[in-house]
Amino acid sequence: MLATALSAMLFGLDAHPVRVEVEAARGVPSFELVGLAETAVRESRVRVKSALLGVGVDICECAIVVNMAPADVKKTGSGFDLAIAAAACCALQAAPAEALEGVLFLGELSLTGRVGPVRGVLPQLLGARARGVARAVVPHANAAEASAVDGIDVRTVETLGELVAWLRGEAALPRAEGAVWTAPPAMLDDLAEVRGQPSARRVLEIAAAGNHNMLMIGPPGSGKTMLARRLPGVLPPLSAQEAVEVAAIHSIAGMLNGAPTLSRARPFRAPHHTVSDVGLIGGGEVPRPGEVSLAHGGVLFLDELPEFRRSALEAMRQPLEDGIVSIARARARATFPARPMLVCAMNPCACGYLGDSTHRCACSQERIRLYRARLSGPIVDRIDVHVILPPVTVTALQQTEPGEPTAAVRARVEKARAIQTARVTRGIVTSPTNASLLARELDVARLCSEGTRIVSAAVSRLALSARAYGKVLRVARTIADLDGAERISPGHVAEAIGLRALDRGPTTGTGAVNAA
Repeated sequence: MLATALSAMLFGLDAHPVRVEVEAARGVPSFELVGLAETAVRESRVRVKSALLGVGVDICECAIVVNMAPADVKKTGSGFDLAIAAAACCALQAAPAEALEGVLFLGELSLTGRVGPVRGVLPQLLGARARGVARAVVPHANAAEASAVDGIDVRTVETLGELVAWLRGEAALPRAEGAVWTAPPAMLDDLAEVRGQPSARRVLEIAAAGNHNMLMIGPPGSGKTMLARRLPGVLPPLSAQEAVEVAAIHSIAGMLNGAPTLSRARPFRAPHHTVSDVGLIGGGEVPRPGEVSLAHGGVLFLDELPEFRRSALEAMRQPLEDGIVSIARARARATFPARPMLVCAMNPCACGYLGDSTHRCACSQERIRLYRARLSGPIVDRIDVHVILPPVTVTALQQTEPGEPTAAVRARVEKARAIQTARVTRGIVTSPTNASLLARELDVARLCSEGTRIVSAAVSRLALSARAYGKVLRVARTIADLDGAERISPGHVAEAIGLRALDRGPTTGTGAVNAA
């Protein structure tokens, strides 16, 4: 008898439907699987046979053939086990074939018949809903992420025995319902703990308000990492739409398996500088999201920026520009969202003490030049704001009065973000933050005559590229939003230009460096 079950596979965030056809007939015992299946899928024969025997389905005198269509698309992963087992049960007449109609099956089986979690349940269900699938059965361990998808009846299962009883109409499966979205946890690290660095705090606020990429330059111990790790607390929580998109990416990476709740906290990723190109950008034989996608909607912190592989940094050009990572393969193309707020930190020179009045720089001019040359001009050009952190004085460290707390800064950031959201609501722009404003949307950053004169002089004096010019306008728009100003003033423009530190060339006594 022939039975057909629905399943799916992911390529990037796109869910592709897979039709699992099982033909069972009496004959020489065999279990054949066709349909361009890779190793993990082919091995499902062993898992399914053992699980079926465990629930009393006799396959000892049957020849079973499993076809996975479309046959010209490579099938990967272990998430097809449940669909193969369900179709096999019906093909062996252990359950009615009609019970499979319109149901998506996702799950991995153990030899004992226990249903284990799989990656990517959330995006798979989103894709199934878009295709008009009305019902789905997923592992109980994936219940939290599955319940985040509205418009589809999702049931959860823990064992193959439960599924067989449900297919026979003998028992019900629990519904995955009511996703629990938790608010961001109270931040243990507060900006009030930061001593000194008023200019850096100001730039941090500007960057957070407009979601601008940021580079901090300063000697060791000047507070670069301390500031970066307090940035997530300054950012507003993820919106409902953003939270689902972030959860979908984390689901593909296997970071949600067994999680009882889903969070609206913005992700913070801080990969070590030894990370590979694939680890940072994403890829692999079966494309997986890299750090730049796992930080989507949150913060990607690259400490000791010049120590990262040159090839990995250069591969970030497209994500920084387009907000997506596109991975091409022979038969398909995987696309992952990649619009984090990039925060980088670096020393002013190889020894770290160029421009530090309390330490003597031991670098020669050639060594300084080689250190600076590790960062290409195009990468630096894509970073919106640069801030130079001087060494923290003993007087600043000894002050007992706390600085401005994170909550106060976040309130101003949320107010500025609300202004940007209002522009989207009114149809003026389509970009949710100033950092992602399209070129045709820069009318919202129109300058007065004095502002135009200041920018023109800066472009001439600093040799700013067209991209850097656009970023100055976007940052100026953000500064104006923080002030609640409808129009950009010359002061806003001047402050935005002052945040292009790497364009100003080497400066003695400040630690500034030049984009080589």
